[in-house]
Amino acid sequence: MQARDRAQLGDLDIFATIVRHGSMKAAAVELGVTTSALSHRMRKLEAGLGVRLLNRTSRSLAPTEAGARLAAELDRGFATITEALSAATRTRGLPVGRLRLNMLRDAARHLVNPVLGRYAATYPDMQLDLHADDRMVDMVAGGFDAGIRYGDRVPRDMIGVALCPPTEWLVVAAPALLERVGTPQSPADLVGMPCIEIKLGDDSAYLWELGNGARMQRIAVRGPVRANGTSVILDAAIEGLGFAYVLRHAVAADLAAGRLVQVLADWVSEGPPLMIYYPSRHQQPPGLRELIDMIRADQGLPPLA
Repeated sequence: MQARDRAQLGDLDIFATIVRHGSMKAAAVELGVTTSALSHRMRKLEAGLGVRLLNRTSRSLAPTEAGARLAAELDRGFATITEALSAATRTRGLPVGRLRLNMLRDAARHLVNPVLGRYAATYPDMQLDLHADDRMVDMVAGGFDAGIRYGDRVPRDMIGVALCPPTEWLVVAAPALLERVGTPQSPADLVGMPCIEIKLGDDSAYLWELGNGARMQRIAVRGPVRANGTSVILDAAIEGLGFAYVLRHAVAADLAAGRLVQVLADWVSEGPPLMIYYPSRHQQPPGLRELIDMIRADQGLPPLA
């Protein structure tokens, strides 16, 4: 292949990325370059082909009719190339590449971190690029291969795979707090007691959901502390600052050690599992399937079929 053809192939890949995002800025983020550099490459490609591929204004971007046809053909062509490379990788028996994940902090702590050592040892040619963020982000625009969120937050246009069983949420408190304010007998009692509020990614407070189905009660609690990280919430609860609403597996060690005590045991709430999700229209990136199966095995779930 001549050098000119190789350069044009790179420009075609850039063009396909821009069309996929529908945004020059989002494509620049994924590719790690500036928007001005992409604009220059697109003008060069259009000049070389002698046809306009993109209609651009200050507020919008869309492919021309010729551009849309080319993008569709490129999608098929690049999918074939990706599958061929994947097949070549499988002949070695091990994935090769970089996997970029955006996940909740709790997912990093309880699901991903426990398997990192084994994953690195088992797949030495893989690099995990991990970003822990409790805000809901546009995974594709951010240049990530996959994200991890609770099942009810997975975008509908994504493929989602459960990484753990359904979660259990319970209310706990330090023994000293119970001595000071008493033990709540019903969810409504929490309204008048100090509680550690959960701050969501958009800075709003999370309503505690107690019980399941038609019996569920959503409680707006108040207290001296509002936090968005499990470790901060648990530390505050152990200090006796308020009741805490936490995942069972996150608090298991503190319950066993007596640092915290479960209350309202009849009001445990079942929540959706943490799920990993990725775009349905693209070939699965190398190393993702292996990471999913390793996490699921660690959580007592079978590998993907």
